[in-house]
Formats: sequence, structure tokens, C-alpha cells
Amino acid sequence: MLNSVETVNSWIQPIVWGWPVLIGILLAGVLFTVKLRFFQITKIGLWMKVTFAGMFCRKRQNEDGISPFQALTTALAGSIGTGNIVGVATALTIGGPGSIFWMWISALLGMMTIYAETVLGMKYRKKDKNGTWLGGAMYYIEYGLRCKPLAVIFAVSCVLASFGMGNMAQSNSIGSALKDAFGFNTTITGLITAAILFVILSGGIQRIANVTEKIVPFMAVIYLLAGLIVIAVHSSRLPAVCDQIFTNAFSLQSVTGGVGGSVMLIAMRSGVSRGIFTNEAGLGSSVMAHTEADCKEPAEQGMWGIFQVFIDTIVMCTITALCILCSGAMETAKDGGALSTAAFHTVFGVFGDGVISVSIMLFAFATMLGWSHYGQCGLRYLCGNKLLIPYRILFAFFAAVSCGMDLTLVWNICDTLNGFMAIPNLIALFFLSHQVIEETKAYLSKKKP
Repeated sequence: MLNSVETVNSWIQPIVWGWPVLIGILLAGVLFTVKLRFFQITKIGLWMKVTFAGMFCRKRQNEDGISPFQALTTALAGSIGTGNIVGVATALTIGGPGSIFWMWISALLGMMTIYAETVLGMKYRKKDKNGTWLGGAMYYIEYGLRCKPLAVIFAVSCVLASFGMGNMAQSNSIGSALKDAFGFNTTITGLITAAILFVILSGGIQRIANVTEKIVPFMAVIYLLAGLIVIAVHSSRLPAVCDQIFTNAFSLQSVTGGVGGSVMLIAMRSGVSRGIFTNEAGLGSSVMAHTEADCKEPAEQGMWGIFQVFIDTIVMCTITALCILCSGAMETAKDGGALSTAAFHTVFGVFGDGVISVSIMLFAFATMLGWSHYGQCGLRYLCGNKLLIPYRILFAFFAAVSCGMDLTLVWNICDTLNGFMAIPNLIALFFLSHQVIEETKAYLSKKKP
């Protein structure tokens, strides 16, 4: 049975999550960047004022939903995950320092992709009979694009992905991190994780938002401070590292043995794919968090989406990359989390191993919270509220049993599910692009004196 699933998945995966889809996501970013005149750059003062400044005077959630800041932290909970630590290390191992440059490019374009997704999500959201906001890519696919079959494909893929990438893979990372660093039993870790998850999920989006607005800033600040210390200690290497990043990104030299193309192509493929993986721009997933906000202006909530990608990829991923490159950890020939651990170990010693392990644990748990909400949104779209309690029980169960499992097949299937989310979402973004542009121009016209 598993062999059959693996065979089918290995045939489908390159089609739905290969270069064509990655290029489509980048082209969506290019489209909105050009049409909105490089909004993410020319209007940086505006979206920083709306978001960063708004964090210090944020209002609490009310009966109309959660606050824009809570929507941001819930979306960040879904996107900031092990990809920011393990994914960046993998990108460097496969694509070299140049992959970081292409990760930046994918993030710069992804800012506008996620902006467009959020604007459309806010435009087509609606309330149910209980006054709960219902929103997400499936709603603008059905009511904007007027293609319910694609909306159903998106929603089903989202629910399934929430159990895989958003649950099992993250729980497994928590179990591995705590076992490697502190010798914790994975079974006990799984049970504790499942119990905490179920308690939080039982409170709905309000409780998830209350938790994420506390845990996300805390884990981000702790990791960033530790990372900046590592970079500062090895700051003498920073100019050479920056030179490596840009030189490697445009190197036409063939890789060893001439296999796989030029260094530039390998770096581009690795950086773009990992950038999209970590910030989820183009998947349509984070829209489900942003549309819960009580923000009245679609364009303003879209700016919180821009800020999300900025923090997730431009800031968090860059810190990880510079730690690895400046510390000389690449010379250890390690990969994944072990490579990031080696970088922090050069400054903090054994304590650095704990920093990475705890960071992985917090990042992974936050991702589980974010994706549990996405899964519930997809399920609510498909069949209303009647299966939400069974979903929460099942979500906690999968978290418990996956802590010590081999999840290679799960990871591969998750890539396929990402493709089944991205393709309907991209189709909607291209066909509804004029609505995003009109909404933005209308908003900016009101801001002029």
C-alpha cells in the first residue's frame, strides 16, 4: 500500500510542485510588483507605519474578529517554522551561498504575492450565522473566479496538508530536537504536545491568536538575539560572506563534474524553492489567518502580509544563513539542523545546541497552531462546523504518534499537496489581479492629502 502511494506521488510531485509552479509563483510576484509600481519598495514607509508602528498601539480582538497584529502572529506561526533553521541550512548545502540571494529575490516578489492573496481574501470573506469570519483562497476562488471545483481542490489539499506538513512533520521535529539535546523520550514528548495542542485548539481562533501573539514575538526575538551575537562574534568574516553570496548567485561555472548545470542555476533553484517553502507566498494558506482580522481595509491587512514575508524570510532566514556562513560551520560538512547547531556551537558551546533545539521546538509548535487553524478553515468550507471537534481530536492524535516516526514519505506527499494548493490559488491571482490593483489604487487615493 505504502509503496503504491509512494510510486503515485513520485509521478505526480514533479508535475504539481516542479519548476512550472515555482515560476508561476514568481511571475505572480512580478505581475503585482510591476502593476503596483514596486509597492513593497516605494511604499515601505507606509506599510512599515501600518504594521511595525501598529504593533505598539494594537487593539485587542473584539466581536468582529481578532486584531490585525494577532492575525499577523497567527500567519507567522504557520510560516515561521523549521524551514527557517533546517530549510536555510539545506538551501546552503545544496545551492551554496548564492542560494541566499535568490531566497531574497523570492521573498521580495513574495511580498506582493501574499499582499494580493490577502487583499482578495479580505474582499471575499463573509460571516457565518454565528458572526465568525469565513475567508481564505477557497472563497475568492469560488466567488471571485467562480470556479467551485478548484476551490474544493484547494480546501481538501489544505486539510490534508495540515495533518502532514502542518502537524506530523512539525511534531517529529519537536521530538527529534528534544531527544537530541536533552534525551527526552519521544513518546512522552508526543503525548504532552498533543495534550497542549488540544487544549489550545478547543478555544478556537481566539485562543490560538492569544497564544500566537505571545509565543511568536518571544521565540523570534530570542532566536534573533542569539543569531546576532553569533554574527557579531564572527563579524570579521561578514564582508567576505556577502561577497560569496553575490558572486555565487551569478556564477556560470559548472558544478563539480559538469552535472546539474551551473552554480547559478543550482543556487537559484535551491533559494527560490526554500524561500517559497518558508514564507508560503503563493500557497494561499496564510490568507485564512489574515481574513480573521477586524481590519476594515483590505489593502491595510495586505500590508501585514508584506510584513509577514519580510520578517519570515528577509530577517529570520537571513540571520540563520549569516550565522552558518560567518561561523565557518559549512566546513563541518553537516546538513540541516546539525549545520545550524554547529554555527551556534562556535559561540555558545553546548548551550548553543540547546538554543537551536528549543528554537526548533517553539517554531515547530507555532507552525502546528497556525496550520491547525488553516485545516479547520478548509474543513469549515467543505462541511461547516460539524466536524471541527473530531478534527481537533484527530489533529492531536497525529501529533502524538508522529514524534518518533520516519516521515520521509509524509514530506514528499506534503510537497504534492502544496502544489494542489498553489495551482488553483495562482489561477485565481492572475485572473483577479485587476481587482487587487483597483483596491490598492482606491486605498492610496484616500491617503493622499
